[in-house]
Amino acid sequence: MNKYTERLYNGLIKENPTLVLMLGMCPTLAVSKFAMNGIYMGLSTTAVLVFSNLIISLLRRVIPNEVRLPAYIVIVASLVTVTELLIKAYLPAADEALGLYIPLIVVNCIILGRAEAYANKNEPGLAIMDGIGMGLGFTVALTLAGIVRELLGQGTVFGAQVLPESVPPVAIFGQAPGAFLVIALFIAIMNAIGIKTRQKQLVENDGCSGNCAACAMSCDDRKEEAK
Repeated sequence: MNKYTERLYNGLIKENPTLVLMLGMCPTLAVSKFAMNGIYMGLSTTAVLVFSNLIISLLRRVIPNEVRLPAYIVIVASLVTVTELLIKAYLPAADEALGLYIPLIVVNCIILGRAEAYANKNEPGLAIMDGIGMGLGFTVALTLAGIVRELLGQGTVFGAQVLPESVPPVAIFGQAPGAFLVIALFIAIMNAIGIKTRQKQLVENDGCSGNCAACAMSCDDRKEEAK
C-alpha cells in the first residue's frame, strides 16, 4: 500500500474521524436522522477538508508558526462561506435539511485537526488524499447512521418506504439518544473487528491460540513479549 492509498484507508477505516477518533460528533448526532442528510453533510465537509488541506499544505512554509491557528480558521471560514453559497444556489434541498450546520463546519474539529496534524507537515498531494480519506470516512459514518436511524425511526431509507406501514416506528431513533445508540453500536463493531484482527495476527505470527480467556498469559502480554 503506497502513501496515497494509505491515506484513504486511514480515513475510511483505521482513523475514521467519527468511529475511531470520535471527532465531529455534533453534526453526526444532529443531522443523521435521515440518510440523505448524512450524504449532504459528509460531502460538504469533504469539499472543505480537501481544499483547506491543499491550501494549508501549499502555505505551510509561509504562515508563521505563531499565527498558524488563526490563519487556518480564516482559510476554513472562507471555504465554508463559498460552500454555503454554492449549496444555497444549487442544492436548496441540502440547504433546507442542514440549515445552521453548514456554517458550523468552520468549527468542525475534524478540519482544524487535520490541518494541524497533517496538512501543515506534508506535501499537497498527500494532504489532498488525507482530506479525501477523512471526508469519505466522515460521510460513510454519517450515512450509515442515517440509514439505521431513518429505517428504525421512519420505516424508510432515502425516503423510500422499506418497512411495512403496519410496523410502528421507534421514536427514540429520531432523537439524539437514538443517534448515540447507533454510533455506539458501530463503534462496538469496529472494536470487535479490531480485536479479531489482533488475535489473527497473534495466531499467525506468535503461535497463540487466539483464545485470550484460556491463555495463561494475555494476548497483549504475548504481543509485547514477541517484540
